[in-house]
Amino acid sequence: MQSKDIKVNNQMSNDVSLSFLKKFDWRNYIVYFAFIGVIIYFSVTLYDDGFVSTDNMMNIIRQTAMITIMAVAMTFVISSAEIDLSIGSITALSSLFAALAIQSGFGFIGGLAAGLATGLAVGFINGILITKIKIPSFLVTLGTMGIISGTAMWVTDTAPIPILDQTFNFIFGAGEIGPIPIIFIWTIIVVVIGHILLRKTSFGRQTLATGGNESAAKFSGINTAKIKLYAFMGTGLAAGFAGILYAGRMQAGRYTFGQGDEMSVIAAVILGGTALAGGTGTIIGTVVGSLMIGVINNGLIIMGLDVSQQMIIRGLIIILAVALGRKSVR
Repeated sequence: MQSKDIKVNNQMSNDVSLSFLKKFDWRNYIVYFAFIGVIIYFSVTLYDDGFVSTDNMMNIIRQTAMITIMAVAMTFVISSAEIDLSIGSITALSSLFAALAIQSGFGFIGGLAAGLATGLAVGFINGILITKIKIPSFLVTLGTMGIISGTAMWVTDTAPIPILDQTFNFIFGAGEIGPIPIIFIWTIIVVVIGHILLRKTSFGRQTLATGGNESAAKFSGINTAKIKLYAFMGTGLAAGFAGILYAGRMQAGRYTFGQGDEMSVIAAVILGGTALAGGTGTIIGTVVGSLMIGVINNGLIIMGLDVSQQMIIRGLIIILAVALGRKSVR
């Protein structure tokens, strides 16, 4: 009897193992494997150049903070089967309006409000054009990207706007609490909020349902137009906050802030496991994807590659992410 019981238990264990292997989809975890591989590669090859030093690790966190914040918001947009190409240009305009507000005497609160309001307004306009006028999000945000970039250059005649408010600069970018950059604390706050919204609220569930099958979502009573509008307002708000952090860290507003960031943001989201077709999303994966891009950029800089070569690598990352990323089920 004991022999039979042992055989039955072994068979059940084998069945469970086979079931787990069948359900296990390596595409869901590719970003984690890749991140570990990249860290190991640069740690070995660039050990003597200080890649693994504490200062360099903190530098990577500072460099990726704004990308991570925007990528958290972009996760909701892409999960709803849309895309926002204007997020980088919103960052620049928000940094300029924040700097102008402070320079005009509105102070710390005025600068914060101006930056956030700028991003929220642009996100609202994008959302209205997409949900009410039914223009594809790719075309809408491509157009607003050009309009906003041109406006940022025109408003200041391409000149940077210095920020002399040291409280603003300390809280939004340049400050540190002990060894921890304040910009890292802001990033953690945004990540936690994004994770809770996506996984623990009806808005997150409705966003995934909208991206997974919009027609089915409508039949189930979800106002998909409102969900998408809120998602684009979220990316606008996140881009506005990223612009404030850029301005605080660099102690100025510039029209160049955020240029090319949309590419890194989208790559981080797709690498993290969010399907470009919509219906799936993960904030934790997005954060890892963002950090991986930051590590790659940092490693390439230490290796001596210039900006153009870094752009080529980021483009290859996006192609690889789309090729390997999981797809939603429709």
